[in-house]
Parts: sequence; structure tokens; C-alpha cells
Amino acid sequence: MSYTVNQLFHTSMFVTYLFTLYSAFNLNIPMLENVFKKFDPGQLKYLTIWNVIIQAVFFFVCILNDWFGTNAVSPKKPPLIRKIKDNMHAILSFPIAMFVGVTFWCLMFVDRELVLPKAIDPYFPWWLNHLMHTMIMVSILIETVLAPRKYPKRSHGLMSTLGFMLIYLIWLHVIYYKSGVWVYPVMAVLSLPLRLLFFAVLMFLTLILYCVGEATDNFVWGNEYIKQQKSYAKSK
Repeated sequence: MSYTVNQLFHTSMFVTYLFTLYSAFNLNIPMLENVFKKFDPGQLKYLTIWNVIIQAVFFFVCILNDWFGTNAVSPKKPPLIRKIKDNMHAILSFPIAMFVGVTFWCLMFVDRELVLPKAIDPYFPWWLNHLMHTMIMVSILIETVLAPRKYPKRSHGLMSTLGFMLIYLIWLHVIYYKSGVWVYPVMAVLSLPLRLLFFAVLMFLTLILYCVGEATDNFVWGNEYIKQQKSYAKSK
């Protein structure tokens, strides 16, 4: 039963995020095209799109793990695909999905013009907005409850997540250097010291969300991990 549920969920989410990417890459927003005249990497300038790509790849890995790996609580010798799935969930899928969702909706609450100006509404469907900024959080939380995972060493996980965010931060500055425009309007209204503080706070938030993912996993599956370890100890 659990195998079937996992298969159905993972397949549906993979298809959902493929559809989300297709819809996003086919958006036509004239005012943004006029702003990024000098250099425009299209939708790839947004962390939201990077995240949707991550989620699509992650749920495809989940499907491969359902087929060729294992969803056992703590396998003695986890196959490679299970190791990839566990590390991807811990380092990228959970913290980045939650980061995108939390920061987007918090900024929308403060001032939506800082992240999603009303002028874009006619070109950006509300359902696509929720697939990209709401469903990502829902789906990764469901995955956390449905299947167990082994978290990497915390220092390794935190540094890997931070490394990914630093790569995107460098990409933001490359876009600004080539186009003269900040991808996110909120950056344009901040002075350099406030912008640096803003980046530092976001990086710290990312690390907190990594720890939240680890704590959530332990809350849901902690007892099962303990039972499995005791079972292994008795079998020796």
C-alpha cells in the first residue's frame, strides 16, 4: 500500500513540476522584456525557477528510488539512488522549497510590489503562482511524512546548502552587472549596507530552514529510526 502511495505521489509531483516549468518558460511578460534589454537569461534569473527544476529532478529521483532503491527506514546498505534521494532532500529540496515559499509570501505580505508587481497579474496566472510558491512547500512536507531518509552530517549538509545559495547570489550579481537591473525590485530600494545585511539574513534563514527540515524528519521518523537501530543491535 505504501509503495503504491509513494509511486502515485512521486509521479504526480514530477508531472506537476514539469507542467509548471513548461508554463513558466512560456510566459510572456512584456514589461520585463523591456527592462532586461541588455541581458536577459529569461526565467532562469529567478530562484523560484531554479527551485522548480530542483523539485522536478528530485521527484524523478524519488520515482527511480521507488523502482530500483528502497524506502526502508534505515537500510544497512542503502543503494546509490537512495543516497542521492536522501542527500538531495536534505540539502536542496526541503530548505530551498521552504526558503522560496516563506520569503515570497512574507514579502508579498509586506509589499507585493517588491516581488510581484500587480502590473504582472494579467500575464502571470494565479494558479501558476501557487504551483511555484505554495505547492512546493506542501509537496516537500508531504514527502517528508511519506518516506524516511538519512540526513548527512550536519556540517556537510549546511555547507552544501549555503554553497548552493552563494552560487545563486553570484548569479544575481552577474545579471545585475550585465543588465544594470536587479532581478528582485526589493534590492533596488536598499542601500549597499542594507543589501549586504539583507543577503546575510537570507543566508541565515536558509541554514535555519535546513535545521527545520532535519528536525521535522526526526519528529516524524525519529522513533522508527530508534526501533530500527535496536533491531540491528539485537541481530548482531
